[in-house]
Amino acid sequence: MELKRSGVAVYALLSVLIVFSVYQHAEAQMLCPPETDVTVQENNTIGSIVTTFNILDGVTLTVTTNPMDAFEMKGQNLVTTKVLDYEDLPPSGSVLIVIIACEKSSSVETMRVIVIVENVNDNPPVFEKSHFTISVNELTPKGTSVARIEAEDLDSSTLYYHLEPEMDAYFSLESSTNPNILVAKHLDYDIIQRETMVIHVQDSPEGGLDVFSSSATITINIVDIDNRPPWFQPCTEMMVDLAKICINSGYRGTVNLTEQASGPLTLLPSPVYAVDGDTSRNEAIGYSIIGGNEDGIFDISPNNGNVTMLKAADVPGPIILTVLAVQVVNSNQFATTTVVFTVVKRSIHPPKFVKQRYDGYISSDSELGSMVLEKNSQRPLRVQATDEDFASGINPDMVYEIPNSNDFAVTAEGFVLSKKDVTPGTVDFQIRAVDSSNGEADTAAIYVEVLPEGSTVPTGLYHMEDMAALGASLAAVVLLCLVVIGLLAFRIRKGKADWQKLTEATIFRSAFARGSTGPKEGLEYTNDGFQNDGDTGSLSKVPQEIDLRLDTMTGAKAKEASSPEKTTPVTSQSQFNTFLHDTGSLAGSEKADSEKEVKPILTKERRNEDGYKSVWFKEDIDPGAKEEVVIIPDNGEQEDDDDDDDSFEGEHSPVTVPKVMFADGQKDEKKADKNRASALEEEDGMDL
Repeated sequence: MELKRSGVAVYALLSVLIVFSVYQHAEAQMLCPPETDVTVQENNTIGSIVTTFNILDGVTLTVTTNPMDAFEMKGQNLVTTKVLDYEDLPPSGSVLIVIIACEKSSSVETMRVIVIVENVNDNPPVFEKSHFTISVNELTPKGTSVARIEAEDLDSSTLYYHLEPEMDAYFSLESSTNPNILVAKHLDYDIIQRETMVIHVQDSPEGGLDVFSSSATITINIVDIDNRPPWFQPCTEMMVDLAKICINSGYRGTVNLTEQASGPLTLLPSPVYAVDGDTSRNEAIGYSIIGGNEDGIFDISPNNGNVTMLKAADVPGPIILTVLAVQVVNSNQFATTTVVFTVVKRSIHPPKFVKQRYDGYISSDSELGSMVLEKNSQRPLRVQATDEDFASGINPDMVYEIPNSNDFAVTAEGFVLSKKDVTPGTVDFQIRAVDSSNGEADTAAIYVEVLPEGSTVPTGLYHMEDMAALGASLAAVVLLCLVVIGLLAFRIRKGKADWQKLTEATIFRSAFARGSTGPKEGLEYTNDGFQNDGDTGSLSKVPQEIDLRLDTMTGAKAKEASSPEKTTPVTSQSQFNTFLHDTGSLAGSEKADSEKEVKPILTKERRNEDGYKSVWFKEDIDPGAKEEVVIIPDNGEQEDDDDDDDSFEGEHSPVTVPKVMFADGQKDEKKADKNRASALEEEDGMDL
């Protein structure tokens, strides 16, 4: 029982404690509001309200824990006492915990307020410095990272970059958010020695008013590494894939047979000389002869490449030396060339130009390969050098060259040609005449005036107006000549028949002037008439030596010659001579022949009949031919000129000309020609 009472008492006590505790908790809840979280942006205004509490009357609130002394209570409001900067927050972060005490009478309670400071984009990204300098070796492979240029932003952890220029640049960025700088193109020190770029950064991928950005300059220097061997000079540079090489054609010189020259030998196109292919490094070069000097004739300076003679060359012909150039500090970088010496007999006289200066001109619109003309002339400009070692002055081993001009070239004959388009003005250069057998040479100056397109050629003789006047005069003369030629042609055509008859009469007279004793004095005979049987209308061609002009007879003399009393038969050689030499008696003789019925006949037999003129052949040339002949009588009728009449019309009577034809109608021209030729050649058997 007693135990039971004790248990009830304990239970009652516990109940009182529980009720008191609940009462106390209820009382505390009434003094302070519940715990809360609030957000405040940085860059706030001083005195701005962070949060407001709902409390009971008579309860006072006091800030007991105040981080950064940034808050205070004003009544029921928690306000800021300073400007909050997110970047200045303590290492704990952007959360500030404020402890507030709630007090009423003797009761005091505390509560916690969590203040979250919100970051605002109020700072631009910043590079460590405004200018960066980077060195990169040439030939660095593409895609290699050469630097990382990164900016910092207190407000943002992600930044966005880009390079300028972006197109055709030697370097690029790995990505817009990764500022690794990569090699984008082949780096060759001879092409590019420095690249300058600008790197830009911003804190947002897109632009806007609240976007902050900045930039910095980057200079990348290309370092010339030791990647090329020595280059013999002069040489022609060229690219083979990505490698640059320089081609040298070697050196040449001349030495006299059995003579040792003193001092460095003269070589073409220059002394032996090499430079480091890596031009900025300019490493020292050493020289040596590694081939072709088995007889020990030549020596080369290891420092400057000068070639000298140790003894005379005793064998004619070329000597080819192989010369090595090597870097002193790096023997892996080397090159070779050849030096060719021509051994010749000593020359007494070197070549010498006829003139030491040549002046010419050419138009700027001339085609490539056009000749340069002499000044004030239309003749091509020609240079010439002589050599007194030759009697004619012409050295067959002479060659011409223009060593330092890409605009003009010279032919082996000395004519100067254009090689490329040149601008108007005056171009001057040197030309060399070289004896290729011994290397002796002479130089002269050439001045070429390049005329503007369409300009007048400065001939110095005639102007365009003069040439126009001359052309007009020549045209008038040509017109006058054409008129005269037309008149002459008309006159010749009109007198064609008369000339033809006159020619045949003259030939006929010449034929009668021959006798058994040969040709008569003053006459020349020809056999041309028997070489063209195609002309059936005449006996022979007109000999060039016969004067075709006939003396014109006066009317009285013609009348006297044609009278019957004066006409006598032709019976003697003297009478025939008189007849042949006196053209004035032609008409009379024809009349006499007509009266005597003289008939021309060609036969093999000798006939003494009266009234015949005959030619006797000793033997028949063509036995197959028939003996029949055709006698063409003189009918005195005039025929048309186009029928090749055998008589001519004039002041005299017609002259009968015999025509010989084969009776069987054969027209074998070769046989007829042969018979006629034989008839004239058989002078002993000819009787007139």
